[in-house]
Amino acid sequence: MSYETELKAAVHAVTNACRLCVNVQSALVSAESMTKKDESPVTVADFGAQAVICSELGEAFPGVPIAGEEDASGLRAPEGEALLAQVLEYVGAIVPGATLDGVLSAIDSGNYNGGPSGRFWTLDPIDGTKGFLRGEQYAVALALIEDGEVVLGVLGCPNLPLDLGDPAHGRGCVLTAVKGGGAYMRGLDGGEAVRISVSDISDPSLAPICESVESAHSSHDESGRVAEILGVGVPPLRIDSQCKYAVIARGDASIYLRLPTRKDYTEKIWDHAAGSLIVEEAGGKVTDISGKRLDFSRGRTLSENSGVIGTNGLVHDRVLAAVKEVIGG
Repeated sequence: MSYETELKAAVHAVTNACRLCVNVQSALVSAESMTKKDESPVTVADFGAQAVICSELGEAFPGVPIAGEEDASGLRAPEGEALLAQVLEYVGAIVPGATLDGVLSAIDSGNYNGGPSGRFWTLDPIDGTKGFLRGEQYAVALALIEDGEVVLGVLGCPNLPLDLGDPAHGRGCVLTAVKGGGAYMRGLDGGEAVRISVSDISDPSLAPICESVESAHSSHDESGRVAEILGVGVPPLRIDSQCKYAVIARGDASIYLRLPTRKDYTEKIWDHAAGSLIVEEAGGKVTDISGKRLDFSRGRTLSENSGVIGTNGLVHDRVLAAVKEVIGG
């Protein structure tokens, strides 16, 4: 399959969701909201982005279920009335004629449990909530899974510079991949899609490492020990969300480490489906810390995997060996 129709619809939906997120961030996130640790702006954007994408996908592909991160139960409660009104306001700016019932229904349509057979979408409406609140990196992540395999991925990265080496070149991009068709990037505002590829670095000591900003998401201490074993001499690139997959796919970094912070933690499929496919189609490799491929056939979680390692492929075995030396695998 070419997935041309699915890709066009997915890019359109993700781009519109990114527009909503940009609107919310510019209007509601401020120094005061950050000082007060007010997380309501990202909540509005989270629900709004899911409503926009689920609404568009439901119209374009009726009957194809969606495994999304959010549900609308909190918005339906009396104490959620004010928040729901805000969500409707921002969704209405993107989807003319949006209604309260329509927004709630769209959000709740993301309740699919996934599994090993059939096709379904998986969605993280805002991956990187802390990055969103800091005005830094976050992503809108959408993927299509068929019989347990990711076949299409779209990442909207509203704050990611088009060129990390030249931020003045502009920011905001959409990365896409279809299985077997390569990975591409275009500006969030449109333009021609350009094929991207991972770095050609084969010496791990020269391979920049990318990891989460939040130490709760990935063990910084253990990542540091891995870097020492590999002889990496440059500081890690710490950014939020699946933007880490984006910078690996574009060749800005060569190693992505998400090392477990506790043994009982299980990754969610929507946190890795789109990004992992984009890295693989850009020529890289993504596995868990023991070298197993990520298994998206187990429902809403990666229950058969522990941690994530993404690389340009050339250094993958060396990175796996270093991780095993530090934490086992």
